[in-house]
Amino acid sequence: MRRLEQKVAIVTGGSRGIGAAVARRLASEGAKVVLNYVQNEQAAAEVASSIRAAGGEVLTVRANVGDEPQLEALFAATIQQYGRLDILVNNAAAFGSGPLEGITRAQFQQLVDVNIWGLIVGSRLAGRHMINGGRIINFSSIGAHKGFAGGGLYAATKAAVESLTRTAATELAPRDITVNALIIGQVATDMASEVPMKMRQQIAAQTLIGKMGRPEDVSGVVAFLASEDARWVTGQTLGVNGGYLMR
Repeated sequence: MRRLEQKVAIVTGGSRGIGAAVARRLASEGAKVVLNYVQNEQAAAEVASSIRAAGGEVLTVRANVGDEPQLEALFAATIQQYGRLDILVNNAAAFGSGPLEGITRAQFQQLVDVNIWGLIVGSRLAGRHMINGGRIINFSSIGAHKGFAGGGLYAATKAAVESLTRTAATELAPRDITVNALIIGQVATDMASEVPMKMRQQIAAQTLIGKMGRPEDVSGVVAFLASEDARWVTGQTLGVNGGYLMR
């Protein structure tokens, strides 16, 4: 029997990059996946098609996680379709770079809405709808631990993710729901392409392994945390970054 057989998982931002890899991996482990996307319907359909072709079950739902009513609709669609929720992967994120002097209120609000408020509301809804023994996996970033010029706002939102992970783990512990965060390093995705090439090369060179990660390097860790094998792991921030933070 596969580790996640009969489980139901929401993966936000699942149409590309790490989210797509996570959706595919959880489905391969037996989970019924609710694949969330906000803009690229075709990309979401392609990921869903690949999951079905491999024998998995998937539902695609369009929703902006930074918009509370849309996020509520995502959870409602999940319960309506499958009758339960076991796993929430808060992968969707907004990225922005630039010096602190030039940050606008609009840029601030966009990142906060998606990266912080979306996680808060998602965790709240998971607490309401998730079965006892559920799993929440959040994504932080190496930027929250090492300063990068121009990355201050994004890094600040990811530092908040780690703090909120510990809070949610404490509050949801009575229901045996675990909440953990992954400190993700430089991974070869569309989002990473927004980081200047020189910075990407520097980050890759500074990992102990000496290279960028792949989305699949993250999805396997998510599958572990979503499984019974990780039932005694909660409130933790696990580095998935090739040893970058060891330098």
